[in-house]
Amino acid sequence: MAELLGTGEFARRSRLSLKALRLYDRLGLLVPARVDPGNGYRRYRADQLPVARLVARLRMLDMPLATVARIVSAPPDERAALLAAYWDGVEQRVAAQRTLAAHLRVVLSGGKGLLEMYEIAQRSVGRQVVLTEQRHVTPEQLPEWIAEATDRLEKAARAHGGVAGASFVVYHGDVNEDSDGPAEVCVPIEADEAPADAAARVEPEHREAYVRLTKAQVRYPQILSAYDAVAEWIKANGHEIAAAPREVYFAGWGENGPDDAVCDVAFPVR
Repeated sequence: MAELLGTGEFARRSRLSLKALRLYDRLGLLVPARVDPGNGYRRYRADQLPVARLVARLRMLDMPLATVARIVSAPPDERAALLAAYWDGVEQRVAAQRTLAAHLRVVLSGGKGLLEMYEIAQRSVGRQVVLTEQRHVTPEQLPEWIAEATDRLEKAARAHGGVAGASFVVYHGDVNEDSDGPAEVCVPIEADEAPADAAARVEPEHREAYVRLTKAQVRYPQILSAYDAVAEWIKANGHEIAAAPREVYFAGWGENGPDDAVCDVAFPVR
């Protein structure tokens, strides 16, 4: 017969409070083995302690109860993968919050320390023929639209020699709480001239100042600090902005972590 433990002993040995045990009972996360019908006194089996201790340790990660329940109820060979997926999301969120805090510090200090946040460089960019899709878009709509438009244009590129370089997004107007662009997604193709049967144009040869960003830094609104930094660097170094700014996406999105470089913010200069 399995050993039964009172709530006090079970709480002590599992490192869970009596309040937590009552809550987990109501949620069906950790149900007592026996409840006395007369006085409602709850007893737990000793072999429930490993699950209780797992719950306690998962909660130490600030894991939501719904996620805890999903892990606890999963087959043992699936639990590690579920924990890894949860923690990956935590790291991405913390990285994004860290870059947002850095952005807000600059905003609240009136721009102090802006140039020190980034390493800005210059490069030459050759003439490119690009397929394009343009749209007025809000900051909330922007990430999904960029992904979908890029996918459409890359598929269309197959009929025009294939993709010839990294996709980029040109901002012909600000995309923020007060403005919706427009923005233009561009995918370079292997062609000498813009095809007549597609929305396409020639992106002229130019020189540009740019800064490389991680996945966390690309999030809105912290990405605005990168735009401000490049614009400030251009002014401080005696250059002029020659065309609309853009984001160059040279790496895949889903397979990269928050600290991996995925994008350049660039301004054509003269």
